[in-house]
Amino acid sequence: MSRKVLVLGEVRDHSLRNVTFEAIAAAKQAAEGGEVVGLLIGDSVSALSNELIHFGADRVLTVEHELLKQYTSDGFSQALMAAVDAESPDGIILGHTALGKDLAPKIAAKLQSGLISDVTQIEEAGGNIVFTRPIYSGKAFEKKIVTDGLIFATIRPNNIAPLEKDETRSGETSALSVDIKDLRSIIKEVVRKASEGVDLSEAKVVIAGGRGVKSEEGFEPLKELAQVLNGAIGASRGACDAEYCDYSLQIGQTGKVVTPDLYIACGISGAIQHLAGMSNSKVIVAINKDPEANIFKVADYGIVGDLFEVVPMLTEEFKKILVNA
Repeated sequence: MSRKVLVLGEVRDHSLRNVTFEAIAAAKQAAEGGEVVGLLIGDSVSALSNELIHFGADRVLTVEHELLKQYTSDGFSQALMAAVDAESPDGIILGHTALGKDLAPKIAAKLQSGLISDVTQIEEAGGNIVFTRPIYSGKAFEKKIVTDGLIFATIRPNNIAPLEKDETRSGETSALSVDIKDLRSIIKEVVRKASEGVDLSEAKVVIAGGRGVKSEEGFEPLKELAQVLNGAIGASRGACDAEYCDYSLQIGQTGKVVTPDLYIACGISGAIQHLAGMSNSKVIVAINKDPEANIFKVADYGIVGDLFEVVPMLTEEFKKILVNA
């Protein structure tokens, strides 16, 4: 059964986040040969239309307004609802990001639709599209099938591979005029606390520190390793509580959920709340002085030792490998 699926492109710093391309790939599966329509919402976003098409969108719809320069729930929901009214899609796909987690439930309520959140896999089985999502902090998985009505889902970053970019693809881009009004909040300024570099939620490599780093300066060896591997820095709740780093780096049940190709846990004991945020990483390496640390139960590779000795050694070895590559 072919469907029309609407995909919301997520823009940050005038460029599309990688989860947008993953969402297009997910929409292609859900559409089952139907049409995938990319949607861009913002102040000046039409220049990004071709990139959506190159990654698989059949055409693109843009909603531009000066009040959409920064994300607000009211503004983006008005724009998205207008797009839904104009397109009457059979499905809507968003990234399971801060934006998606805020916006999707509100839109689902307005549409009186169900919502499958935090999808990690989409597959066809028995003529149905099956969505898989983790439950109970990642201890189990459930499979869901939409039997009637709108398919509405958010996908977890780094789980559904984007399609290969094809710059020969072409498609129509059209603008939708929406009168954004009655905003209850307006963003005047954005002050970023997060460190510069790779986005933690989309990073392929994450180097995370726990209480074992002992201080703010203890993160320096981890940052050097992350720079060598083009990775992002993360932290446990314990490290954040101890004020070794900002809470924007927190990974866990009450922080960010990450699923990188490589997760290196340094000085992290492995509390269940932290494991909920990283246990689905493809390869987990644990470095801890305590051989009985819980983190070793989920690790693919474990190193029992002082992180301040082990991490610099790893950094030097990776430098040698990358230089000779």
